[in-house]
Amino acid sequence: MYKVYEIKKRIFDDNDQEAEKVREELKADGTFLINLMSSPGGGKTTTLKRTIDALKNEMRIGVMEADIDSAVDADAISETGAKVIQLHTGGMCHLDADMTRQGLEELGTEDIDLAILENVGNLVCPAEFDTGAVKNVMILSVPEGDDKPLKYPLMFQVSHCLLINKIDALSCFDFDFDACRERVLRLNPDMKIIPISAKTGEGMDEWYGWIREQVKEWKEAGK
Repeated sequence: MYKVYEIKKRIFDDNDQEAEKVREELKADGTFLINLMSSPGGGKTTTLKRTIDALKNEMRIGVMEADIDSAVDADAISETGAKVIQLHTGGMCHLDADMTRQGLEELGTEDIDLAILENVGNLVCPAEFDTGAVKNVMILSVPEGDDKPLKYPLMFQVSHCLLINKIDALSCFDFDFDACRERVLRLNPDMKIIPISAKTGEGMDEWYGWIREQVKEWKEAGK
């Protein structure tokens, strides 16, 4: 067990170093990278499409779609007109910093203000690996339940912003918003929590505002 622990620790240490290099390169290029994570069906792609449509006239946007297989999400995002590439993970349930670097090289960051990585749908593995993103954003959908912070604490601890999606369906599910919020903030007091409906657009303006603010601060920090 001791040897296995050391090997795993080295993998994470090496990845963390690579992630810092990715962030340094992003800062030099003036590109803000969001790592978007959620369970399968949480609403990542729908949220992303609406976000691109709202911001594409203000900033240059590029998207990396990560999936174990298929190009369904990349096809959907390409309809927005944003620059998009599909990343197949070869069976892996997450992306690490080196994979992200390869994706960014293919995407090209010199002419992109906002890059978004739609990570593999999973609440476990993606939380363990730093991709080199400037901010981690998690989507929790109402149908998943308000107990997810108790079951998957690391995901909530490593994220900077939480979008609670599908609030248009609150009346249909036993979801205690206040209890969920309390659990999240207990794990991560600095978490920005934004309730949204990617379907109806409710709450999305606050999300867009958060992105604008973050992109502006990142670009100013890199000057």
